[in-house]
Amino acid sequence: MAPKKTPAKPSVDVAIPSLGKAKIPTPLRHCRFVSDEQLQPFILTEEELDELGPDETLTLDVEKAGPREFLYYDSSKTKCAIVTCGGLCPGINDVIRAIVMTCHHNYHVASVLGIRFGLQGFIPSFGHNVVELTPKAVSEIHQFGGTILGSSRGHQPPEDIVDALERMNISALFMIGGDGTMRAASKVVDEISKRNLRISVIGVPKTIDNDINFVSQSFGFDTAVEKATEAIQSAHTEAVGVNNGVGLVKLMGRESGFIAAQATLALKEVNFVLVPESPFHFEGEHGLLPSLEERLRTRHHAVIVVAEGAGQDHCEISGEKDASGNPVLCDVSTLLINKIKDYFKSREMDVTLKFIDPSYIIRSVPANANDRVYCGFLGQNAVHAAMAGKTGMVVSRLLSRYVHLPLHLVTRKRKKLNVKSDYWRSVLESTGQILDPEVRKAVC
Repeated sequence: MAPKKTPAKPSVDVAIPSLGKAKIPTPLRHCRFVSDEQLQPFILTEEELDELGPDETLTLDVEKAGPREFLYYDSSKTKCAIVTCGGLCPGINDVIRAIVMTCHHNYHVASVLGIRFGLQGFIPSFGHNVVELTPKAVSEIHQFGGTILGSSRGHQPPEDIVDALERMNISALFMIGGDGTMRAASKVVDEISKRNLRISVIGVPKTIDNDINFVSQSFGFDTAVEKATEAIQSAHTEAVGVNNGVGLVKLMGRESGFIAAQATLALKEVNFVLVPESPFHFEGEHGLLPSLEERLRTRHHAVIVVAEGAGQDHCEISGEKDASGNPVLCDVSTLLINKIKDYFKSREMDVTLKFIDPSYIIRSVPANANDRVYCGFLGQNAVHAAMAGKTGMVVSRLLSRYVHLPLHLVTRKRKKLNVKSDYWRSVLESTGQILDPEVRKAVC
């Protein structure tokens, strides 16, 4: 018998660009320093990366985050800037605060500027003023949701952004945002390199959907799940309060169903969870509507959780894109409501359906305690990386360790829920549903 072939392991470049040799002794005292040669080994499997097959693993030796003994910048003469982009997310203010406090109290930087309303703040025609961010100005912002700097979506020319960085004499730019922001950061880095400038660009990944590649969990996700469970509990209360009550909750998740899945695991009241990664049918064996009917006839109530990007194959897609370049989704909740009402009307079966969409509440609240701690680490490590002359990278928490990852790695693709993982199996065990055609094939 021929020996089994070992699958080829994916090759991943994790080298972090640097502006030059770090020669200046750090002002930090009583500190355990990290060396660039201290790499953090990770063994990732298909549980973490859905592009890997069941027999494949991916070994990464990535640069550890943390303070360096020698800096590239003379921090007392360094001017920094912070910009926040894209949609709101719990914890943005906490990251801003952590960056400002670390810059001022640990590195004694000359100045930290806040760029107003996202990348528009770099473009003179928009007329947005910059703000000086001092410890006093940010001391209480962690108590509030949103971002004190404001945000915006949409492309802005990297040439104009770098022009503005030169005019303001910025040495380090911290960009807080999602996948689109990290792609913009890559273009800014390219333009800086083209001009042979020495400006550090550090990304802090932000996405409430938890869909940034090679980021185990994005900040704000824990808070979002916590708030989502409150909406699910309310839907359950409404459902059990009447005969044949159905509670329908729509959660964030354009392409990735992590919030819906995690909230389902956190609160065992969910009977059906619909996510973009797992297709479903309305009719037929194990279809959503017959399965819902069976549930109501036996238990007389049900709770459905749907991610906003689920079921798009059942809708007419307009082909339009939003300001961030994302496809405009059809309204899956309206589709579900109409389908459920029509189905049970044809069965002459009375149902009471209550719909809850807590999306804007969830993304606008202050971060919870866990996310605040996480945001603090991200902000601190972002500053450590910038002062050491790192650029073209993000600070990430990968399997509980803080590391540096190159921008090209985190923007390679969107992270999606792995429906072949033990995690998704646990979700299905929690709900008892068999809606995914692939799951049906395996079960039947």
